[in-house]
Amino acid sequence: MATRYTPKNILITGAAGFIASHVCNRLIRNYPDYKIVVLDRLDYCSSLKNLDPSRSSPNFKFIKGDIASADLVHFILQAESIDTIMHFAAQTHVDNSFGNSFEFTKNNVYGTHVLLEACKVTGQVKRFIHVSTDEVYGETDEDAMVGNHEASQLLPTNPYSATKAGAEMLVMAYGRSYGLPVITTRGNNVYGANQFPEKLIPKFILLAMKGKILPVHGDGSNVRTYLYCDDVAEAFEVILHRGEVGHVYNIGTKKERRVIDVARDICRLFNLDPEDHIKFVENRPFNDQRYFLDDQKLKSLGWYERTTWEEGLRKTMEWYVSNPDWWGDFSGALLPHPRMLMVPGIERLSDAPVRSNLDSTHVTNKFGQSKMLVPSSKHNLPSQKPSLKFLIYGRTGWIGGLLGKLCEKQGIAFEYGKGRLEQRSQLVADIQTVKPTHVFNAANVIGKPNVDWCETHRPEIIRTNVVGTLTLADVCREHGLLMINYATGCIFSYDATHPLGSGIGFKEEDRPNFTGSFYSKTKGMVEEFLREFDNVCTLRGRMPISSDLSRPGNFIKKITTHKKVIDIPNSMTVVDELLPISIEMAKRNLRGIWNFTNPGVVSHNEVLQMYKDYIDPNFKWVNFSVEEQAKVVVAERSNNELDASKLKKEFPEVLSIKDSPFHEYCNIRW
Repeated sequence: MATRYTPKNILITGAAGFIASHVCNRLIRNYPDYKIVVLDRLDYCSSLKNLDPSRSSPNFKFIKGDIASADLVHFILQAESIDTIMHFAAQTHVDNSFGNSFEFTKNNVYGTHVLLEACKVTGQVKRFIHVSTDEVYGETDEDAMVGNHEASQLLPTNPYSATKAGAEMLVMAYGRSYGLPVITTRGNNVYGANQFPEKLIPKFILLAMKGKILPVHGDGSNVRTYLYCDDVAEAFEVILHRGEVGHVYNIGTKKERRVIDVARDICRLFNLDPEDHIKFVENRPFNDQRYFLDDQKLKSLGWYERTTWEEGLRKTMEWYVSNPDWWGDFSGALLPHPRMLMVPGIERLSDAPVRSNLDSTHVTNKFGQSKMLVPSSKHNLPSQKPSLKFLIYGRTGWIGGLLGKLCEKQGIAFEYGKGRLEQRSQLVADIQTVKPTHVFNAANVIGKPNVDWCETHRPEIIRTNVVGTLTLADVCREHGLLMINYATGCIFSYDATHPLGSGIGFKEEDRPNFTGSFYSKTKGMVEEFLREFDNVCTLRGRMPISSDLSRPGNFIKKITTHKKVIDIPNSMTVVDELLPISIEMAKRNLRGIWNFTNPGVVSHNEVLQMYKDYIDPNFKWVNFSVEEQAKVVVAERSNNELDASKLKKEFPEVLSIKDSPFHEYCNIRW
């Protein structure tokens, strides 16, 4: 065994992430004479809160930056006299790698190469610990009695593990060619406090906390081994001090568990019936059946697993119950296949004050050294707002046109889709060309001059509103994209449970009850199918009103063209107010069904009276009954109230229909 190594100045990359934060906090706590410098770009799965136990320590220093910035890395090594690197920074979520593999190559391979080259040039690093994964070995035979040992062949099966294997090859090459003192670790799955919820155990715990369904990939027979975070942090402490240069160390356990058994154990923690709360979903591409490691080499250094599965799972559950809001809005991570979270350029905004890397501040620490925040190079620009790019369908329509104008106003990059919704290959081409972060479907055939047209053009309605919408949703799902779908609330009609004038509105979970028009029938059908897509945000609009009274789709414009109207209260959507909110919903990655109306109802006569009072004093109209109306229209009309409390809770600024200031735009007063 090599003599004990004692570092002085350690650089930990990616330490605001899960495993590295536990390692950093442990070293800060146990070794006050070590100076710890953290380099992290604060990606979506990182948080400065993970480092709260260390941030007040005099031997801790945080630098916000990217390992891919060669100038920055070079500067840090020299300015901080770094003699040891523990390289954790990486993109690690396998699902994300299927949707954005180039970003994994950039981070995991190129970023590692930058670090190695800086070490070669400076010539001062005495230990370079490269953190890899058990997935580089590929799938272990189901009947294998002995796990993969450190000399086993690397056979990665997914883009993530392939990039980690590639990074390992660079580490090995720099060790052999330039004599860099490298050590590589390959670890099993890790779980515990402050892990981002895209990973299996925190995802299942957070879903179980809410009594929701736990989505299990495939049939749940895939076997994994899990180590508690404190045990893994101790393993890295041991490897740092006792590991031999040029060696590889597996960090593992022989205690295997099927994914379905993990789900059942978590259900039992929350007293949930596994039969009711576990759902099998589509498997991810080539989901390795088993990873199994031989961990004897690390045990020979004196490390062993201390935490039992039951104890570790209980501690993890207690932490998430006590810290449900640690990650802010993580709803997108709870998807069965949360690939959409990995978008180039999107970083987690700092959740604690951090000075810009363009500034510098000096604090003298116990080492007598200046704690200067490193200035940014031209390749390491300050954090900016997340990069967004929208792909919009429905360019020639009212809503689609307004969306484009809103994007221009907000400085959001966007392009209109060129493909026809029912042509799958054209949609795929659009996505591959535009590379959007979100897709908006404002394409909708409602008929001219009204929905009666749909009764005699049913194939056209089915082609666009049904086949096209579902095709777009499925293509978006395949590409890990959220689709904002502008739908309709004209799929409900007042009934015994939601009587006229009662104020009881239809909620998002209610099923359509109105099929009086072919248009509404197909829209209700599509909504039911879209419930099965976890990447869709369905917005039920109703009788849209806007400040542009010239628009044919504007409800005020429509109703004033009729001499006879029924007088009945309905929910309505003030486009000027709610359309910008739909963009904000995309930014928040909201999904599911939303009643997209201003709270409350307004009657047709109230609208017409305002039009007469403030627009056209000579305007006249006559009321007639629903039964009389039915005699002059081809298709029945939907009348209802939608419960908008869900939208109001998410966006408290939304005003009720009678408090809405939209009338100020067109000189109307309620």
